[in-house]
Amino acid sequence: MSRYSREEILSRVDHTLLKPEATWPQVKALCDEAMEYHTASVCINTCYVRQAAAYLAGRVPVCCVVGFPLGAMDTASKCFEAKTAVANGADEVDMVINIGRLKNGEYDAVREDIAAVKQAIGDKVLKVIIETCLLTDEEKEKMCDLVVEAGADFIKTSTGFSTAGATFHDIELFARCVRGRCKIKAAGGISTVEDMEKFLDLGADRLGTSRAVKLLK
Repeated sequence: MSRYSREEILSRVDHTLLKPEATWPQVKALCDEAMEYHTASVCINTCYVRQAAAYLAGRVPVCCVVGFPLGAMDTASKCFEAKTAVANGADEVDMVINIGRLKNGEYDAVREDIAAVKQAIGDKVLKVIIETCLLTDEEKEKMCDLVVEAGADFIKTSTGFSTAGATFHDIELFARCVRGRCKIKAAGGISTVEDMEKFLDLGADRLGTSRAVKLLK
């Protein structure tokens, strides 16, 4: 018997649709499911934020992705995208770090990139995608500190668009290294209810998945 009720799991899910070919009817259906099942948010691309925010009318928060999925654009562009999304009604922003700068050891640049986006969105929630599948454990540990230092609200595993998604190892590492200083989001490839429960057990506060509603309804 599960320790978590269906409602409890769904309340932690960012109900996600980020495919480039996603149409408005598909996004609208996502919003309908989010309202019916009381998910934490809908997570969508920025082009649909205004429509989704108007349609949801505050009933479910709108989360969007910025600098997605590569993270390799300049900081000013990320900030402009994030600020525009918030102006259009986004409540939460999931941004991708500059992975190359991290690999270069340019830690100040990585921190400043995150901090600038946080400043651009003010009191809205910022989740920072570090794309764990491309990083060493040492780099992941470093990012736990940088995300906290930059003032972000969450550290997040993956875009779902790279070589792999969330792993139990990465969530354990995050929990050990952030020590409650920010929240944790597992995303990418989460495909079973058992996985969702295990991620929550290991310390994830939020789950990014397109499958949760289908699996739990």
